[in-house]
Amino acid sequence: MHDTLIDRTYQWLVHRRHRAQTAGSRPGPDGFGLDPALVGRFTDGTLGAQDEARLAQEVAELVPHAEDLPFKGEESLNRVISYLGGEVELMTWLDRHPGRPRLTARISALLGLLDEYAADPGVVGALRAAREREPYPAALRAYLVPQTNEDTLSALAYRVKELLSDQREKDAIGLADAVAEWVRQAVADADDPGTAARNLADLLARAESDLTDATPAQP
Repeated sequence: MHDTLIDRTYQWLVHRRHRAQTAGSRPGPDGFGLDPALVGRFTDGTLGAQDEARLAQEVAELVPHAEDLPFKGEESLNRVISYLGGEVELMTWLDRHPGRPRLTARISALLGLLDEYAADPGVVGALRAAREREPYPAALRAYLVPQTNEDTLSALAYRVKELLSDQREKDAIGLADAVAEWVRQAVADADDPGTAARNLADLLARAESDLTDATPAQP
């Protein structure tokens, strides 16, 4: 995954930039956390490759719940983050492990982009114009509300995160791709969306490619 995209992953799932969250917290299961033995050996530098892959899987399942974790789960996740050097390093580490860890990192990168550019006037204007042409695109019909404003992309990103936290990986990937395609087409059709909107479209194309590379092949 491109470094410029990794740098944005933490903005959504770890730093909890939920400007559009309207449904309240979604706590994880009671006792949700990481295997303390794995965390201890990892932070001591004595964890083998196979067990590190197990820990990465556990972390990937925990990260979508980062803003709602009980104390024990938050503490264990923070130990891993501190050992790795920060939130960006956490996502870089997850991206090195195929399967759910890499998928989580790459979806997070895409969601970070949506959240970062959500309030840009050129992006909002392009989306409003797109909705004047087609108010409810089929792939987003169940997720869009009537208003189009600076919360629209953050709200859609949050819905992707909900699907991922509910272990609905295929649905999360499908919605993430649909949102990215909608935004890119809206920017392409806009008369003068501005530099930021064009940058977002380019970055989303790269994020989609990275996500496709991380998606397991269907049998």
